Amino acid sequence: MYYRTMTINDYESAITLWSESEGVRLRDADSREGIEKYLLRNPGLSFVAEVEGKLVGTIMAGHDGKRGYVQHLSVADSHRRMGIATELVNLCLEALKSEGLLKSHLMILAQNETAKQFWANQGWACRSDILLYSFINGDDQNV
Repeated sequence: MYYRTMTINDYESAITLWSESEGVRLRDADSREGIEKYLLRNPGLSFVAEVEGKLVGTIMAGHDGKRGYVQHLSVADSHRRMGIATELVNLCLEALKSEGLLKSHLMILAQNETAKQFWANQGWACRSDILLYSFINGDDQNV
């Protein structure tokens, strides 16, 4: 298993993986341009896992200067239960920590039971004291 920083050159493979992953919802922000902008704004915070040159896992992270945000953790079905997701999370959190960010958030779809269990097992706490509101400042109504 080879882990490295994600680049825009991983886009096509990542989109394929995300499209095949239950519980990952893609939006307009996940366009090539959107992902490139995200990676450029948050250098060294997103990672991939490869086996023999084939991308089998991803995680993306960014921050607002105070809090880290983790998204698009995905591992190919054929490579689950091998510790890949845990290693990707560890790499991501270490990179955020090196930026001085000690607290991070993530969002998962309410019906994604696999993700709920994974993140709970990783020590993440499900918050019930806050609500997430979204607003689209443009023509696209995909929240």
